[in-house]
Amino acid sequence: MTAPLNHPLPLLDLDVLRTFVAIAETGSFTTAANAVFRTPSAVSMQIKKLEDILGRSVFARDARSVTLTTDGEMLLGYARRMLAVNREAVSKFIIPDITGVVRLGSPDDYGERVLPNVLKRFAQSHPSIAVDVIIDQSSNLRRRMDDRALDITLLTNSSKIDAAGAEVLLTEPIVWAGAKGGCAHMREPLPVSVWEEGCAWRAGALEALGRDGRNYRIAYMSAHTAGQRAAIMADLAVAPLPKSFITNDMVELGPKAGLPTIGNYSLAMLVAPDAQAPVRAAADHIRATFETFKETGKF
Repeated sequence: MTAPLNHPLPLLDLDVLRTFVAIAETGSFTTAANAVFRTPSAVSMQIKKLEDILGRSVFARDARSVTLTTDGEMLLGYARRMLAVNREAVSKFIIPDITGVVRLGSPDDYGERVLPNVLKRFAQSHPSIAVDVIIDQSSNLRRRMDDRALDITLLTNSSKIDAAGAEVLLTEPIVWAGAKGGCAHMREPLPVSVWEEGCAWRAGALEALGRDGRNYRIAYMSAHTAGQRAAIMADLAVAPLPKSFITNDMVELGPKAGLPTIGNYSLAMLVAPDAQAPVRAAADHIRATFETFKETGKF
C-alpha cells in the first residue's frame, strides 16, 4: 500500500508492534498471546491489521511454525527500537527514578542460560540500576549472602532450601541427557559427566545410580555448564540436567535406556532482609521471569 504524497502516513500501533515482536521471539502465535495477555484470535487480528497497513506479509506460516519474511525481519529492528524508545520515555514519568547497585549471585548454569535475558530486560525497565553479577557454586553463594557480600542470589539445591529461608522459584525434574543418536549410555561402566562436590544434581544422580546398582565411572568433571554440554555432545558421557535444559541436539534418557529416575531439584532465590528499593525491584523482576517461564516454557 502506498500513501498519497499529500496524505500523512499511517501510524503504527505500539501495542501491535509489541505483539509482533513477541511472535518473532517465540515463533508461536499461541505463546506470544500468553506473553501479551491476549487470545490467539486477537493476536491474529492484530497481525492482520499490521500487514494491511504495511501492504506486506511479515510472517510466513505453516502448520508447524511461524517465521519472519524478509519484510518482517526489517520491521523487527524498527519495532524493537520503537518499543525501547517508548519504554524509556514512559519510564521517565511513571516509573520511580530508582538508582543504585544490586549485587546478584547465580550458579553457572542459570548464569549462562537465563541471566543474559533477565539482565537485558531489567536494564530496559530500570536503566539507572547497575547489576554486579557473581557466578559461583550455590554453597559459596549462600556463604556470600551470610557475609552480606550479595544482595540477591539464586541457589540450586536440595529440599534444605525451604528451611534456609529462600523463596522457591522453580521445581523441575533432573533427567539424564545424552547426545542425540549417541551410545554413551550403553557403555559399561556408564561414563558420567558431573559437577564438583556439593552440586545437588551430582548428588541426586549418583545416589540414583547407587540405588539401581548401576556401575559407573566419572568420565568428565566440570563446574561449568558449557563443559558438561561439550561432554554430552561429544558422546563421551551422559550427564544429569534439569529437564528444561535439554536442547534439540540432546535426548532425555530414562528407564527404557537403562538409567534410573533421579528426582526433582529446586531453584530458589534469597534476598537480603534489609533490601532497599533497587534490590526489591531486581527481585520482583526475577520472580516475574520465572512466572513467565512456568506459563510459557521460555525464558
